[in-house]
Amino acid sequence: MILKSLSLINYKNFESKVFNFDAKINCFVGNNGVGKTNVLDAIYHLSFGKSYFNPVTSQNINHNADFFVIDGIYNKSDREEKVVVSAKKGQKKIIKRNAKIYDRFADHIGFLPLVIISPVDRDLITEGSDTRRKFIDGVISQSDKTYLSNLLGYSKILSQRNALLKYFAVNNTFNQDTIAVYNEQLDGFGTPIYEKRTQFLEKFIPIFQERYEAISGGTESVTLSYQSALSEMPLQHLLTNAINKDRTLQYTSVGIHKDDLIFKINGHPVKKFGSQGQQKSYLIALKLAQFDFIKQESGTTPLLLLDDIFDKLDENRVQSIIRLVNTNDFGQLFISDTHTNRTENVIKKIHQSYELFQLGIN
Repeated sequence: MILKSLSLINYKNFESKVFNFDAKINCFVGNNGVGKTNVLDAIYHLSFGKSYFNPVTSQNINHNADFFVIDGIYNKSDREEKVVVSAKKGQKKIIKRNAKIYDRFADHIGFLPLVIISPVDRDLITEGSDTRRKFIDGVISQSDKTYLSNLLGYSKILSQRNALLKYFAVNNTFNQDTIAVYNEQLDGFGTPIYEKRTQFLEKFIPIFQERYEAISGGTESVTLSYQSALSEMPLQHLLTNAINKDRTLQYTSVGIHKDDLIFKINGHPVKKFGSQGQQKSYLIALKLAQFDFIKQESGTTPLLLLDDIFDKLDENRVQSIIRLVNTNDFGQLFISDTHTNRTENVIKKIHQSYELFQLGIN
């Protein structure tokens, strides 16, 4: 799959801009604030119907306008695909594929597989468990529509159960039969999610460890483990046992929405004991493994976006990453960097065709 061209109208700092891309490597260079990351985010937007960096739609519209349009022309499976994402203040965002509007955004997820590696990925290490769950859910959902449907169903029922618990508290009442109905529905969505996450990680962890070894030169050992109360007890039992606690808290305290991923390096938590370079290497290995998994499951080579990837990495690790992406496993690459010479020197060593876009220069 190749993104041939990208047209931006009133998207973030761009009033009107057109890019025609190389089939292999595309580099966006320039000072901070000129829009390098915004171009990558526009490409991400076309795949997922939302921004990677700012989910508030209105804040992605140029300050001087009340709408934006992102237009991408792709070559996928030997046919041209045109995808357009547009939004107007006060109105619902629209995604079109070949001029046909999607009824549900979820139907578009996975059509244009994509992996982005960015400095904000550090949130996977520093933030709470919900950030890590979004990562695992995002990887699986790109190639499994049923999983995505179960996630949406679980989230809806969870909100309804939480609202019911608040209603019980406010009105000093309780109905066990109604709670039992919600417990059964949560189990119907939640248990398959837990099982799919478990199966996914059995495949994913060896890929991740292999990627990390290639980046680090095999000098460090890393582990990734899945933490879920469902490994100890079925979800129905967890919900039943926690009902008194849930009534006190007025929300559902157990379930797959509390699961977590545990990141370790040399047996210790990455967050506390990993250097900046080790943490970045860990995250890059995670994302490259995500790339491998999606490609394997979907049969389509995802686009790979590298936002400011060379920051906080020593030269050896940068060279290791470049050697990895210089294989036939990877397709089209998009890179942003503040240092034009650094980027060009690294890219020339790959011996692939490339296009260099210098932003902020009239």
